[in-house]
Amino acid sequence: MYRMTRTMSPIALSIALAATPAAAQTCTGSATAGAVKLTVQATGLRSVDGEVAFTVYPDDKGRFLSKGGKLLRARVPARAPVTTACFWLPPGHYAVAQYHDENGDHDFNRTLFAPKEGFGFSNDAPTSIGLPAFAATRFAVPAGGTTMRMAMRYRR
Repeated sequence: MYRMTRTMSPIALSIALAATPAAAQTCTGSATAGAVKLTVQATGLRSVDGEVAFTVYPDDKGRFLSKGGKLLRARVPARAPVTTACFWLPPGHYAVAQYHDENGDHDFNRTLFAPKEGFGFSNDAPTSIGLPAFAATRFAVPAGGTTMRMAMRYRR
């Protein structure tokens, strides 16, 4: 980061700060040519404990929710009622899964029958029994970027 000194004018400081790719430093992925910003927001968090893990999956139903299938993941400190992260991606179709890792153990904790931690999917895809279909979670990231809001669901 640039530091204002007696020799750096306010105009030079403004130019230097404008040239700093701050968004590229805080978003997951590479802000390369052609990449656009996908902002994801987990809404309805019940606490600020732990962190929220956002996982982006490519446009491939065989990789959705499978081990090693993720494209990118961001883990950010939980902020109630909304936690936000962002990704640099080429325009295209993706799916996002999220969970509230309240105990910070980097594992989606569950009982034999139900999740112990909050979770959600892009398009707020329904999960009445089992996991949602990839088609229900798939969404477009256009050339101008987009924001995806997802409700955090808690079963207990």
